[in-house]
Amino acid sequence: MKNYIDIFKTYLVETKKASRNTVESYIRDIEQFSAYCVGIKITDLSVIDTNALNGYLEYLSVIGKSDATKTRIVASLRSYYRFLISQGIVRKNPVDGIKIKKAQKKLPGILTSNEIVLLLAQPSAGDYKSIRDKAMLELLYATGIKVSELIDLKVTDVNLQIGIIHLHTDKSERIIPLYPAAIKSVAEYLVNVRPAIVLDSNEDKLFTNMTGQHMSRQGFWKIIKHYADTAGIKKEITPHTLRHSFAAHLLENGAKLTDIKELLGHSDISSTQVYAQLMKSKYTSAYARFHPLAK
Repeated sequence: MKNYIDIFKTYLVETKKASRNTVESYIRDIEQFSAYCVGIKITDLSVIDTNALNGYLEYLSVIGKSDATKTRIVASLRSYYRFLISQGIVRKNPVDGIKIKKAQKKLPGILTSNEIVLLLAQPSAGDYKSIRDKAMLELLYATGIKVSELIDLKVTDVNLQIGIIHLHTDKSERIIPLYPAAIKSVAEYLVNVRPAIVLDSNEDKLFTNMTGQHMSRQGFWKIIKHYADTAGIKKEITPHTLRHSFAAHLLENGAKLTDIKELLGHSDISSTQVYAQLMKSKYTSAYARFHPLAK
C-alpha cells in the first residue's frame, strides 16, 4: 500500500499543486487508515470495501474522534480512491455511499482589539528572538495570512518601501498592505536580526528558527501560545487566531466582505461569510445581555 500512497503524494504535489498542509493532511489520513487495515489483516487494496470503511469510522468514534475529523478523513480517502481508479489500480470507490453526520460548523475564535494590543506588546525583551517574534506577530495580524503562508514568505515577497507583501502561487496572487507598526517591526528584524541568525546565503525564507533553519507551523504555534500565556489571555489560541481576528476586526470597522475575501485569498465568498455570522452572533449576544427589555 505504501507505494500507492507515495504515488498519490507525488500526484498531489506535482499535478494538483496542492499546498504542503493539504498534502500532509491527506497523506496522514491515508497512512492511518492503511495502518488500521494492516492491523485487521487487510493488505490488498482491492478487498477494501464499504464495510471495512464503516468499521474504521466506528473505530475512530471509539477513540474519540469528532464528526468533523471523520468527515475530513472520508474526504481524504475519497480523493485517494478516485486517483487509484483513474490509474486503473482499483475498480470501485469504497467511499461511495459512506455518510457522515454533518458536523455543526463552529464559529472561529477571535481576540478583541485590546487583547491583540496586549499580545503584540509581549515580545519586548529587545533580544534577537523577541524582535523576530514581534515582527512575525505584527505581520500576521497586519495581513491576515495563514501561518503556512507566513513561514513560507521569502525576503523578496516583502516590499517595505511601499508597505506591502506579495503572495503568489500557481493558482493565485495577492498583494496585501502593511500598517506602519508592522513595517517598522519587520524592518528592525531584517536589519538587526536576520543577518545574525541566517548564515546560509541560499536561505530565502523571511523568517526562520533561531538556528537559521526552516520554521515549522507547530513551532510558530508554540510561539503564539507562549505570548498569549504571558499576556494572560485565557481564550483558546490556534494558528489561525490572528487571521480570524484580522478578518473580524476589518468587518467590524466597516470593510466589505468582498474586500476581506480578496485579502484572505478565499476562492468563494461563502468561506468569508462566516465572519458575518460571527459578528451577528456577537451583537445578538450583547443585545440579549444589555437591552433592558430583552430579558
